[in-house]
Amino acid sequence: MSKLSRIAPELPVSDLQEAVDYYEHKLGFQLAAEMDGGDYAIVERDDVAIHLFRDGARLHTQVGIHIFAHDIEALHAEFLQRGAFVSQGVERKPWGNRDFRVRDTFGNELKFTEPLSGNEE
Repeated sequence: MSKLSRIAPELPVSDLQEAVDYYEHKLGFQLAAEMDGGDYAIVERDDVAIHLFRDGARLHTQVGIHIFAHDIEALHAEFLQRGAFVSQGVERKPWGNRDFRVRDTFGNELKFTEPLSGNEE
């Protein structure tokens, strides 16, 4: 039987270098790869890879992705200290998880969730 092993979302951005700078300096990702021509890059942090592609004509809608993490209070504080645009502070949801949201400069939204203790992502 087939098994899914990893996801690498692609996010549209109108300025690739600006996006890479934001993900590196505001969210603590590192540039893992950049394609010739300057229209595609991959940034990574821990076990998360995000693919950024240049969409200068804005033909694609913004994307929302959900990233599971531990110790989101520290992650939230880090992002605030780095000057990231936090669009929602840490909140406990009715189902028990806690999460917060960050937007990049192109409107893509990243939701960071800390699962209930003992629950798998």
